[in-house]
Amino acid sequence: MNAREDAFAVDDTASAVAINCFHCGLPVPEKSNWSTKIDGVARPMCCPGCQAVAQAIIDTGFADYYSTRIGYSATADQQTLIPPELALYDGEENAAQFGDSAESGEAIFSIEGIRCAACVWLIERRLGRLPGVRSADMNVGTGRLAVRWSRADCKPSDILRALREIGYAAYPYDATKHGEQLERARKRLFRRLFIAGLSMMQVMMYAVPVYMAKDGTMDADMTKLMRWAGLLLTLPAMAYSAQPFFVGTWLNLKNRMLGMDVPVTLGIVAAFVGSVAATLRGIGDVYFDSITMFIFLLLCSRYLELGARRKAASALDNLHHALPAAAARMAGYPDTRDTELVAAARLAGGDVILVKPGEAFAADGVILEGDTAVDLSLLTGESRAQRKAVGASVPGGSVNVSQPVVLRVTNTAGESTLSVLMSLIERAGQGKPQIALWADRVAAWFVAVLLVFAVAVFVAWHFIDPVRAWPIAIAVLVVSCPCALSLATPTVLAAATDRLLRQGVLIVRPHVLETLHRSTHVIFDKTGTLTEGKPVLRHIETLGDAPAALCLRVAAALAANSSHPLSEALVAALARENSSSGGNLRCQEIDHVVGRGLEGVVDGIRYRLGSAAFIEELSGCRDSIPASSDLVSIYLGIGGACLARFDMADGLREDARRVVEYFQAKGKTVVLLSGDQQAVTQHIADQLGIAAALGQTLPDQKLAYVQNLQREGAVVAMVGDGINDAAVLSAANVSFAMGGGTALAQMHADSVLLSGQLSSLTILDETASKTIAVVRQNLTWATLYNLIAIPAAALGWLNPWMSGVGMSLSSVVVVVNALRLQRMPRARRNVKNKSDFDLIKYQSQHPEIGD
Repeated sequence: MNAREDAFAVDDTASAVAINCFHCGLPVPEKSNWSTKIDGVARPMCCPGCQAVAQAIIDTGFADYYSTRIGYSATADQQTLIPPELALYDGEENAAQFGDSAESGEAIFSIEGIRCAACVWLIERRLGRLPGVRSADMNVGTGRLAVRWSRADCKPSDILRALREIGYAAYPYDATKHGEQLERARKRLFRRLFIAGLSMMQVMMYAVPVYMAKDGTMDADMTKLMRWAGLLLTLPAMAYSAQPFFVGTWLNLKNRMLGMDVPVTLGIVAAFVGSVAATLRGIGDVYFDSITMFIFLLLCSRYLELGARRKAASALDNLHHALPAAAARMAGYPDTRDTELVAAARLAGGDVILVKPGEAFAADGVILEGDTAVDLSLLTGESRAQRKAVGASVPGGSVNVSQPVVLRVTNTAGESTLSVLMSLIERAGQGKPQIALWADRVAAWFVAVLLVFAVAVFVAWHFIDPVRAWPIAIAVLVVSCPCALSLATPTVLAAATDRLLRQGVLIVRPHVLETLHRSTHVIFDKTGTLTEGKPVLRHIETLGDAPAALCLRVAAALAANSSHPLSEALVAALARENSSSGGNLRCQEIDHVVGRGLEGVVDGIRYRLGSAAFIEELSGCRDSIPASSDLVSIYLGIGGACLARFDMADGLREDARRVVEYFQAKGKTVVLLSGDQQAVTQHIADQLGIAAALGQTLPDQKLAYVQNLQREGAVVAMVGDGINDAAVLSAANVSFAMGGGTALAQMHADSVLLSGQLSSLTILDETASKTIAVVRQNLTWATLYNLIAIPAAALGWLNPWMSGVGMSLSSVVVVVNALRLQRMPRARRNVKNKSDFDLIKYQSQHPEIGD
């Protein structure tokens, strides 16, 4: 440490050596444990805000700021609550992390100190008043804030400064830092909980004998001793454990709002002041046992809520961690096999990397060497590993399970499949559904009404029975539970979103579950949605004496030399029938005739495969049987004879009929919209039992059809895939894109079926029904509890400690009920530990054993 840094470490002018904050220069509170490692040395910090700012400076590569500065940031006059060096976030070099647009910026921030829905309301209201901020959506379930702003009128440092002004430390979202912050919050809350529990147990030891000696068996001096012991043992809980409630109340009042902490603090302080007064006077009731119990139980419920938030964010954070930070690049491949470790962000298209078993693929690519099994569970929700051989495409973020492979990068880390999902995830959780907005509005008025009611109850009982007025007013304040009301919706939505993501469904917009639940029409695109999006051999019509099996073998031998979808369908058909067809044939002298077909020699005989006209030129026959109007046909012929006709069709997904029947059974109208010929569209509709099928519809016609339904009062859910679906996906009330669809379609959809399976839609609908049911249960419980408990307390039927128990348990019931949604069938769970990983690896090496 140089002399300049020494000058910033301690205050030599003090009579005793005082530790100052290495960042801002203010004194570090006693027994604080905030610090940041700078140049390898842990430097003391005075608060979480300075710690977050200092860490941000180090992480952005500006560590030399501390060795070159000539003084602390101005703090004495409170002119700035965020040090000027945070303007580093405003620099052009950091502009990319806040969006690509030159006019507007957007970012996800992690917020420290979130306690309840009132914090959400305060943050959103404060940022809503900040010039240039277009939207601010705080998700209490994940602790993340999504902000959009005009770059001309607002800067990232303005947002951070505004948040610090109202008492919240914030920093640009980073999965690792966010996890560390949640862990610090958990440990801090656990310490407060432990102290509160210890105080409660000790106070009870002195309170119980007093309760048992109501018959006068305990003399006055002993009673006085018990009261003083209770007072002293309550002080740690008041001074330390209850601090979050006091801080929250101060912030609420400073910002002229009534949050959830206000009635809690009033109840605690009123009970404590009354108990201290009774102890000093030697007469009256004391509530030290009720105070410590209330603090303990309320901290218990908050500890449970924090755990629920961590679980709700876990699946999303796992995706953030999926891409590795580095990759082994083979710069000299194929001449040399030497590797060098490079940052994944530096990979470019065409680079060759080595991926060992157990490592994640750093970018999208194509396998050049190796045959392995790949775990795609984070991307698709499918837990069983998939085999990938040479030439197979592999998405970045998937995990290599069994064998080392050499991969050629096709998309950089920033353009990979996982990065596309990450951009969707950053939109997930933004905004609130209507039912959540209603709960927030009710909770905002609840506290104000409660305080007025508590005053009225106190005044009324002052005339009825003055001795009971004070404890009854305290009971009213304590028993009320606005927390249960505010947690009823966000906790449920967070749990449902986490469950769906683990099942291969990404929720992008907040209204998806609510809107799908009340939808009246479900509209499907055909190609790539109800069908596989690739042709499948449906029928072989022999036109000569050659058996169908031999014709297929010959046709597949020709088709193996082409990448045309129809050729691939023939090769795939032979692969399915290979066990009984006698094996593959080899083709020589292959000739591709563009737009017509293939010609080649198989076992010394010249064949043609292609259109009817192309075959007729070789065979000379004119007796080809026309295909049905809903199928595509290709022909196989030799000189003098046409041998066979192969009828192709776009194959239906295996789960398409089941999905259609599911929605029809629920009373929803199912419609098929397609740009294909009406005959083809109607054929698919007849197979699936869909009554309404419209073919030959252009994108604008699809859009007009949906808008017309909406004008008639329909709530439309649209399922599509492809560029032509982007407009109608945006217009539908709720929309879904298949995981294999184009990035544009996914970006315009409200939800993405990452699994690529249509059956995920039924899982989503079932989860939507359960979610709405749980939300209604929670809101009903919270409402009924308050309607019963508050009047009971006002009538004097509940004393303060009973009110504390009821208030805490009501919040716990809401959270536990919400967490039920995270349970899912064991067969659909993803890899969670090494034993699961080993099982997948073993299954990939022994596919014959199945699941």
